[in-house]
Amino acid sequence: MNNYETLYVLKPTLTDEETAANIAKIEEILVREGAEILATDKMGMRKLAYPVQKNERGFYTIVYFKAAGTVIGELERNLKFNEEVIKFLTVKYSNKKETAQFEKLVTAAQKVTEEPAKTEEPTSEAAEA
Repeated sequence: MNNYETLYVLKPTLTDEETAANIAKIEEILVREGAEILATDKMGMRKLAYPVQKNERGFYTIVYFKAAGTVIGELERNLKFNEEVIKFLTVKYSNKKETAQFEKLVTAAQKVTEEPAKTEEPTSEAAEA
């Protein structure tokens, strides 16, 4: 199994629920095809370098996963048909240097998803007290 990173940009006009549903849908495709999702980094709304489909901004998301090469074709096919995705890019990490960097990126993405949960816990305890 190879290490992959897929970055995709969703339309900025989506609500939070629609954005979460699209992210879950893409992760579901990966799991259905046999990929192992290591981390998902929701980078949030950012300005695009140039307008894409008349959009100046987009919601950036990166998914780090391990999968066979055949999974990429199915994933990209689904991303092309999804009207909410305005851009996407898949990168394969193959040699030792790239794999080491991939591990660092996965660790950083996992820390980012854990930190908001840690900051929410004390505030909910403070509200109860």
